[in-house]
Amino acid sequence: MIVKIINKSTHALPHYETLASAGMDLRANIAEAITLQPLGRTIVKTGLFIELPIGYEAQVRPRSGLAAKKGITVLNTPGTVDADYRGEIGVILVNLSNDAFVIENGERIAQLVIAKHERAEWSEVEQLSDTSRGAGGFGSTGTK
Repeated sequence: MIVKIINKSTHALPHYETLASAGMDLRANIAEAITLQPLGRTIVKTGLFIELPIGYEAQVRPRSGLAAKKGITVLNTPGTVDADYRGEIGVILVNLSNDAFVIENGERIAQLVIAKHERAEWSEVEQLSDTSRGAGGFGSTGTK
């Protein structure tokens, strides 16, 4: 699949690191460093603009290393870039650590996964089929 992209950043295009990688790293494209205080959040611009085919979305996800080592994650995980959005891709980062974190220009801040999606059509009914789980919610399928 070909995705049109405009790169107004000072960085190379996102790319897959390995043949089996699902995501591509997104880099901060900022004029000056941003200090993200504990529990602080900010939108970090990437300088990237994309045109996805209808039926696809781009998912903005956290980088596992940044989350595990520094407590930095994407707040609206996953963030969705719709096929009709033409603005700059921004990443909402949050600092869940106890230490300030400095975001530098070019820092790998998130990953982007391109995924197909379906469009649902609702069929309004009076009753749903029975299952062994039923209405059991959060944590109801695990063992104690």
